[in-house]
Amino acid sequence: MKVGRNDPCPCGSGVKYKKCCLHRNKSADMNTTSVYAKRYNIRLKTARDVEAIREAGTLVLKTLDQVEAAIRPGMKTDEINTLVDEFSRRHGGIPAPLNYRNFPKSVCVSVNEVICHGIPGQRVLMDGDIVNVDVTTVLNGYFADASKTYFIGQPGPDARKIVSVARTCLDLGRRQVKPGSTIGDIGWAIQQYAESHGCSVVREFVGHGVGFEFHEPPQVPHFGRKNTGLKLVPGMVFTIEPMINLGGADLKILDDDWTAVTRDGSLSAQFEQTILVTDNGFESLTPYEL
Repeated sequence: MKVGRNDPCPCGSGVKYKKCCLHRNKSADMNTTSVYAKRYNIRLKTARDVEAIREAGTLVLKTLDQVEAAIRPGMKTDEINTLVDEFSRRHGGIPAPLNYRNFPKSVCVSVNEVICHGIPGQRVLMDGDIVNVDVTTVLNGYFADASKTYFIGQPGPDARKIVSVARTCLDLGRRQVKPGSTIGDIGWAIQQYAESHGCSVVREFVGHGVGFEFHEPPQVPHFGRKNTGLKLVPGMVFTIEPMINLGGADLKILDDDWTAVTRDGSLSAQFEQTILVTDNGFESLTPYEL
């Protein structure tokens, strides 16, 4: 409940809030902001920042909706790139991946054994494939990031399993987010679920802070131990994006220096959302049903 300046202080002192805990709370907020900036290089987001990231996230989701409506067997992955690029720009956004560290396309499209950073090109989607489409959009200077893994045509049992496990991993990771929890809690929940279903968690790629830049601190591993790592505080914004393999966790990077694939050729799936730590839990700034 929001407390007004002239309301009784919720601490029970009987004094008005403005003459009791108001300044103490403001001082505590300022101290947390300063500590996280200086010690961890994490810039906590204000309400204004959050609204701007949420608007960017809305455009990301609309872009993914366009992809979902168009994706089909026989489609080239480069057609997905064209769709994402044109739709983003038509609505005032800029595709963040394009030219980021020399990445040549506007979106990452990762098919079957490709874990992440798949470069769109002439690969044709086939019936039974799974494909992850990872969209990051800049809108009015703010970044939002989300991805989904789609079925192409009729999926087989392995495809259904890995997509289901990856989707649930994101949901379980999100549910760990609240003030006072730790980064390790997120990774622990994801790792426990994935491995209990005979799958593995990719170690080399992790979630990350986002909002002012494409990639910011903190890093958010999708494996770990409970009650370890950085404590979460309101105003933190980061992605949770577990990459889950049907087989082993080992990977290799192809000669293009970007595309990461499972070393054993097994299927890999991923779901990703941009998450805000609120005063009493979390909010997805790129929300979709899991």
